[in-house]
Amino acid sequence: MSTKYVFVTGGVASSLGKGIIAASLAKLLQARGLRVTIQKFDPYINIDPGTLNPYEHGECYVTDDGAETDLDLGHYERFLGVKTSKANNVTTGRIYHTVITKEREGAYLGKTVQIVPHITDEIKRRMLLLGKSGNYDVVVTEVGGTVGDMESQPFIEAIRQLQWELPDEDLISIHLTLVPYLRAAKELKTKPTQHSVQMLQQAGVHPDIIVCRTEKVLPEDLRRKVALFCNVKPGHVIQSIDAPSIYQVPLNMEEEKLDQMVLNHFGMKEVPEPDFTKLEQFLEKLQNPKSEVDIALVGKYVELQDAYKSILESFVHAGAANECKVNVHTIHSEYLDEENVAEKLAPMDAVLVAPGFGERGLEGKITAIRYARENKVPFFGICLGMQMCVIEFARNVLGIADAASAEVAPNSANPVIDLMDDQKSTTIKGGTMRLGAYGCHIEKGSLAYRIYGCEEISERHRHRYEFNSRYLEQMEAAGMKASGRNPETGLVEIVEIPSHPFFIGVQFHPEYKSRPEMPQPIFCAFVKAAIEFKANRK
Repeated sequence: MSTKYVFVTGGVASSLGKGIIAASLAKLLQARGLRVTIQKFDPYINIDPGTLNPYEHGECYVTDDGAETDLDLGHYERFLGVKTSKANNVTTGRIYHTVITKEREGAYLGKTVQIVPHITDEIKRRMLLLGKSGNYDVVVTEVGGTVGDMESQPFIEAIRQLQWELPDEDLISIHLTLVPYLRAAKELKTKPTQHSVQMLQQAGVHPDIIVCRTEKVLPEDLRRKVALFCNVKPGHVIQSIDAPSIYQVPLNMEEEKLDQMVLNHFGMKEVPEPDFTKLEQFLEKLQNPKSEVDIALVGKYVELQDAYKSILESFVHAGAANECKVNVHTIHSEYLDEENVAEKLAPMDAVLVAPGFGERGLEGKITAIRYARENKVPFFGICLGMQMCVIEFARNVLGIADAASAEVAPNSANPVIDLMDDQKSTTIKGGTMRLGAYGCHIEKGSLAYRIYGCEEISERHRHRYEFNSRYLEQMEAAGMKASGRNPETGLVEIVEIPSHPFFIGVQFHPEYKSRPEMPQPIFCAFVKAAIEFKANRK
């Protein structure tokens, strides 16, 4: 059987949830026993999102093989429970970089290099690459942006060509649009969807299924109207109604028979019914918590929730595992100081200090960490959060008043956080950090060992700076232990304070590997510690 290809495009507005629809369909097909992967094509000219500010594009997700990717790959991994790679996220910048490099090498034999066929040929090659590996039955491709965007046109043209080149039964096009509800008129409006589909059709791509994002139930007469005016089969217009959790969306799509329509189009008749036992068990715990905690997320990108998407999702997973509703309160570190820290953090049952880059908001993070340490509030620091807890400890316990990170104070006399040796000669910013999965050896008897239950783990990284081991002996003598280290380089990966009920900082990003059905161990232990802290202070 040849590999089948699903293309998901969007119209009317961004942030409608193309990634969730793509991941939900993939989950449905996977639940039927098919081998499925998802890939994201982003229309921006950056090679990858690694150099983008989180305000621009949300968090940068990192894969095991060290790819800095779009945050939707996090959704893909969380929904499917499988790893993605560099091949699963492609940008316009990467496409053009490849084509221009080939042109410089003389690959085009003196021809004029053009968008058609050279750019579109490279896009098509990438679109089919995973399918040609022989590892997948179905490849789902999400195209970023919205139809009509100038940047998206080469991707839409590539899909048009593939619709012409591949057999009809090997390719299906799904278009996600918005059907807004006008409260003044008290009715749903389909005109934006009609215009969006017409624009897609004018580009030569004819959708087989239209998914309508809506906050109200889409009645049958409106579905038939959309089908008629958009030239799709009756019954191939379905709704994606607002759901209390994104993990409910696969079940909603199954009710709409999205997977069955796709299978019918592909001619796949001998496919078993889906098994949602684990997903339903997760949703049952998520929707029926037995307790509730309030956790502070201290960071500097709090205005945009997508900046900490994987952390927020990890709390959802860990909350369900503990049968607890986790209320995450984002606190802007730039506006946190000694005068207001007690007011902000006293109501909290735990404090997480988030990752980030640069000087802005660092002192607020240090202030939050000191409050959590001195008041025995459960604390968890990730990447920069771990580095800041080292600086806080050095300043306020060791008495090194000028302890700092070389990232913001390169001439500091006491850089307790310093630039990694292999980064000192690097001048290119994109894709040059310590990226991807690395091993960590955990000391027996430590908090980290109790959390993971083993000595050897692997977690994903994204950083340039590290714990300066020249200060390790002082730190450990004063009560901060290095409980996890890289077995090859000795890099300190985990620090903790054994005298504190729950105080842990990690150089890696554990949030990248949390899944609904396999919640991340540190997040689970952190939520449990918050539950115990709340119970003990009543």
